[in-house]
Amino acid sequence: MITVKNAEQYLKNKIAEIPSNPATVWEIFKEFGRNPVEGEEEIALLFECGTYNFTGENLFYLDFVRQFSTEDNDEMEQLHCECTFKPTFDLENLQFHEFYFDVEGDVEDFYRNIESLQEFQIPISMTPLNLNIFQEET
Repeated sequence: MITVKNAEQYLKNKIAEIPSNPATVWEIFKEFGRNPVEGEEEIALLFECGTYNFTGENLFYLDFVRQFSTEDNDEMEQLHCECTFKPTFDLENLQFHEFYFDVEGDVEDFYRNIESLQEFQIPISMTPLNLNIFQEET
């Protein structure tokens, strides 16, 4: 069973089996997002992208996130699958974020909605500079 504590390692193990291809990472993330995690109150997903200067260098971020709110405490954690890219002409004006609970329907409706966005379609077939998988408290 996947737990909040082992979710990061679980996802790293799944993604380590494939190259850093955003489309394949997305498919693995979608499967992960469908599965319940022991102790979480509800499934909470986030898609976000945009060009930011988090590291002192402008990079385009394509980020698939699962947020955990646990039943036994008030803390939240986010598990990120973050692809970074050089901010090319095609990427520089793309910026978007959407939470699963902001969309009507089920998880599959959320996924279809994200996949229909140009903010998803343009970078998903590109080669990232890096793929970072990490979990943090928010």
